[in-house]
Amino acid sequence: MSTQVNFKSINQLAIPATISGIAEPILSITDTAIVGNIPVDGLESLAAAGIVGSFLSMLIWVLGQTRSSISAIISQYLGAGRLQEVKNLPAQAIFFNILLSIVVLLSTVFVIEEIFALFNASGKILEYCVSYYSIRVWGFPLTLFTFAVFGIFRGLQNTFYPMVIAMLGAGLNILLDFALVYGIDGLIPALYLEGAAWASLISQAIMAIIALVLLLKKTEISMKLVFPLNKEMKRVVFMSLNLFVRTLALNAALMLAVREATTLGDQFIGAHTIAINLWLFSAFFIDGYAAAGNSMGGKLLGAEDYNGLWKLAKKIMKYGMVVSLGLMASGFIFYKPIGRIFSNEEIVLNTFYSIFYIVIIGLPMNTLAFVFDGLFKGMGEMKYLRNVLLAATFFGFIPCLYLGIYLGWGIYAIWIAFVVWMMIRGFSLVWKFRRKFQPLVQNP
Repeated sequence: MSTQVNFKSINQLAIPATISGIAEPILSITDTAIVGNIPVDGLESLAAAGIVGSFLSMLIWVLGQTRSSISAIISQYLGAGRLQEVKNLPAQAIFFNILLSIVVLLSTVFVIEEIFALFNASGKILEYCVSYYSIRVWGFPLTLFTFAVFGIFRGLQNTFYPMVIAMLGAGLNILLDFALVYGIDGLIPALYLEGAAWASLISQAIMAIIALVLLLKKTEISMKLVFPLNKEMKRVVFMSLNLFVRTLALNAALMLAVREATTLGDQFIGAHTIAINLWLFSAFFIDGYAAAGNSMGGKLLGAEDYNGLWKLAKKIMKYGMVVSLGLMASGFIFYKPIGRIFSNEEIVLNTFYSIFYIVIIGLPMNTLAFVFDGLFKGMGEMKYLRNVLLAATFFGFIPCLYLGIYLGWGIYAIWIAFVVWMMIRGFSLVWKFRRKFQPLVQNP
């Protein structure tokens, strides 16, 4: 069956994917906003939440790459009309991924203090990092499982169920945040930062349970682990390894940013925490069209419909830019109110306001990079994605960051480096796509 590439078909995937995609940053943003307004040690709690959140995001992104691999293979087999051949693949891939996540979890839980000391956290901030991470880390395997199920649904051209799961999880997290952080008179004591950690953990558990139920009830994909291994398991492993290396490079940039912001002082890591959460929120917002490109791109490639693939790239880029411009306008219109959502510390807010405009003007470049990133993942071009990220990080972000620090630019150096980083990523992907597929297209 041919794939229609039009406004309706793209947005049927993109809009639910956008809603589900922003669930994770909403969880982080909720924690940041509520924690930043804690009446006792609010600044230290905000800094700790930012450091731990960045580290957990690194772990999830590094080990969550099976989602993209599964999605790419399922969508390609769906496009080729051979889905039956890979129905036992998801269970094998997810089992391997969860086992690996448990090993990582157990290897970090005994050296928590040493890990966060590497981020230059000390004193009360380090103490809060340890208590916050000790609770939130147990949601790590649950999140990886949920992400993998999202990948299965995405490969099947279904972004609706991930949206439902994500909305329920985000809504529950917000309710629990208010109840556990600030407490309920006569019922629940105020747990402050630890309350935010428990809220996230409970929400992640509920999301994993709902994801499993929907997968078993609404698809023909089995979660029963059977042997021998599917013939595509080797491809899943190699694709995931390429994305693993890629994500290490990606998180090297994010971790260095956190480390340098922490070195500058409490007000700077607080401001950076707000800025990076908004950056990630906009990234996942734009990522809805990347998800559409991921799902439809793999299916079109499997069907060898290169004209449709070319058309898809142009349309999702256009729609993504419209969303990006809307986000830019919102950022400038609500410039000051946005900051006050996250903190009542004037010193943090003034620092945040001094860099927020860089976050906003970089959004179109983010759109270019994210949209084509999703498209390339759907096509299984993981090796090229790996190479682009390595080049962008080690020849773009890191030199720019430390040159800026050397010149005394402070926190501006961090965010200028992010803009350079995204420019290299975006332009490299556009160049490769045009070079590879334009010769295959009739009347591009």
